[in-house]
Amino acid sequence: MPLSSKHLLGLSGVPKEDIQLILDTAVTFREILERPIKKVPTLKGKTIVNLFFENSTRTRISFELAQKRLSADTVNFTTSSSSTKKGETFKDTVLNIEAMKIDMIVVRHQSAGVPQFLTKISNASIINAGDGRHEHPTQALLDMYSIKEKIGKIDGLKVCIVGDIAHSRVAISNIAGLISMGAKVSVCGPATMIPKSIESLGVTVHHDINKAIAENDVLNILRIQLERKAGTNIPSLREYHNYFGVTEERLEKNNKDILILHPGPINRGVEISSEVADGPYQVILDQVTNGVAVRMAVLYLLGTMN
Repeated sequence: MPLSSKHLLGLSGVPKEDIQLILDTAVTFREILERPIKKVPTLKGKTIVNLFFENSTRTRISFELAQKRLSADTVNFTTSSSSTKKGETFKDTVLNIEAMKIDMIVVRHQSAGVPQFLTKISNASIINAGDGRHEHPTQALLDMYSIKEKIGKIDGLKVCIVGDIAHSRVAISNIAGLISMGAKVSVCGPATMIPKSIESLGVTVHHDINKAIAENDVLNILRIQLERKAGTNIPSLREYHNYFGVTEERLEKNNKDILILHPGPINRGVEISSEVADGPYQVILDQVTNGVAVRMAVLYLLGTMN
C-alpha cells in the first residue's frame, strides 16, 4: 500500500500504517547500504531539489547521499549564492525552481510552516527536513528505526526525551511518532525548557534526571540550542550538566540496560558526557547510518507515487 499523502510535513496526525511502512521499507535499504555496490536505479529520472535555508551537516548530507544511492538527479540550493540575496521572494524562488520540472523538494527552514506553504505553490512532493521549532519527521523516523533495530520493538517501551524540549522540533516529531507506535513517552529537563502545554501531547514530565533514567528503556538526549538563545533559560552550562547531564555514573547507578540516542550535534560535557557518548549504551553513529536508509525509504515511497 502507498503512503496516505504525497508529502511528509511532520508526524503529527500521520497514520501508524504510514510510519510502519516507512520503517519496514527502510529495512530493505539498510541492507543495500551493506553491499559493495550501494546504488540502485529506483528513482532514476527523478529530480530532487534540496532547499536548505538553515545550516545543516548530518541532515543535508544524509538526504544527498540517499538521493544518490537511489540514482535520482540532485540539485542543491544554497541561500548564499541564490537570487534571494538580490531581493527575490521565497515564493518566486520556489516558482522558478518549480518551472524546471522537479519531482520532489526537501526543505529546511528556520520558520515553522514553510513546508506546508510549499504544498500550496508547488506540485512537487514536499519533505520537511526541519522547520523552525515545529517538526523534523525524518529524524524521528530514524530514531524509531534505531530503537527497533536495537531492542526489537517500539510498542510498550518507555522513552524519555531529555533536554531543551522548548526549542526542539525533534522532540515534537518523536513524541507524535512514538505515541502513534505504542510507546509511553515522557520528557525531562529544567522547567524553563519544557513548554507548559507539553502534557496535552500525551507525555509525562520529569524534572529529575535520575528518575528519568531509572524508569525508562530509552533516553533520547537533546542538546541545548544556543543558536535559538536557549542558554538564557539556565544559569550556566555547567549547572545544566550537574543537574541534567547524562553521565556514566548516573547510568550505572540507575539503569545499566538503558539505550541512549542523540540526534546530534553533541555538546560533550553539557547534556552528555564523553564516556556515555562513546560508550556501550549509545547507538549515536548507528542513527547516522540508519538516517540514510530511512531517508531512502521516504524518497522511494514518495517518488514512486508521482
